[in-house]
Amino acid sequence: MALIVQKFGGTSVKDRSRIFNVARIIMNTRNAGHDVVVVVSAQGDTTDDLIAKAAEISSSPSRREMDMLLASGEQISIALLAMALQELGVSAVSLTGWQAGFNTDRAYSRARIKRMDTERVESELARNRVVVVAGFQGLNRSDDITTLGRGGSDTSAVALAAALHADRCQIYTDVEGVYTADPRKIPKATKLKEITFDEMLELASLGAQVLNNRSVELAKKYNVELEVISSINPVPGTVVKEEANVEGMLIKGVAKDSDVAVISVKNVPDVPGMSFKVFSLLAQRNINVDIILQSSGAEGKKDLSFTVPLGDAESAVAALQNGASRFGGGEISVDKNCAKVSIVGAGMQSHSGVASTMFEALFSQNINIKMISTSEIKISVIIDEQDADKAVAAIHDAFIN
Repeated sequence: MALIVQKFGGTSVKDRSRIFNVARIIMNTRNAGHDVVVVVSAQGDTTDDLIAKAAEISSSPSRREMDMLLASGEQISIALLAMALQELGVSAVSLTGWQAGFNTDRAYSRARIKRMDTERVESELARNRVVVVAGFQGLNRSDDITTLGRGGSDTSAVALAAALHADRCQIYTDVEGVYTADPRKIPKATKLKEITFDEMLELASLGAQVLNNRSVELAKKYNVELEVISSINPVPGTVVKEEANVEGMLIKGVAKDSDVAVISVKNVPDVPGMSFKVFSLLAQRNINVDIILQSSGAEGKKDLSFTVPLGDAESAVAALQNGASRFGGGEISVDKNCAKVSIVGAGMQSHSGVASTMFEALFSQNINIKMISTSEIKISVIIDEQDADKAVAAIHDAFIN
């Protein structure tokens, strides 16, 4: 008998039919002789609806009150799913994040899990119950409700699996696994049987939306074997683990991220410490910088270009403008019509010509490259957003097909 943690997203429990479909999946796992802990997200568009309700009241609600509001979405889901399991004759109990032992830091809306206390969950399992846990939420040291941010339910599931030493953590979604590209846009995309933690982490960080990158980081740290699987079609999914053997595959995926803005600071004095002065202004506002390009200008000047999340672009520009005197002024501009397209694969480490093949694919579609970033297992380029889908298709054809 194994202990399995199963996570179901909002689309999987969006209505009565889907809820009972999920309940039957859980029941079948239980009938196979396994103990089951389930982590559930809020139904369908519930979170968006709650955000809209908050906007009706306040243009800038406090993060604490937003966490209090948004956490209610998962509580609805777990209660309804527990009821559905009970209707099918399965003993089940629903627990909020704090009842399940999620203790977090104080960062409202983007909290990090600091400690897990699984005594209540283990007690319910010992009573032969399916435990249905609200994902995305926890409790901080002030006994305030916190939420874990984007993809928080994935993170909750992996954290529970790690704390309980579960045999596997299954992430149920509306797709059948991890594909070499978005199958909704690339019909030739291939489903992977296996992928490594490192490759999945890169894909998740670079725009692939199947798994949240924080959950993959956690799975890698505690060696929690993941399986991405469909809640609609009962077919084998994709296993994410430390080592994966997929013969003949140079790259595992092509990802697109449109949540990108390029900021340029021109004519910065070309002297030691200037880069620090520029980027420390962004660090003070907790703005994450990704790709950085520095070029030499004329007359002792240099230009800096870098990418930030699209939602942070205005804040980044304001920070630079307010602190311009620190780095001698300079012309500050922002380009929001960008996208990052990336390829990921551990096979790059032992093969030459990967970059050349990628750039040739872009050239064949007359797509201009603005910035380039590389690591041992990935290559990313910044291009015009309007060319992104075309770029993904061309690169996918060059490598996968």
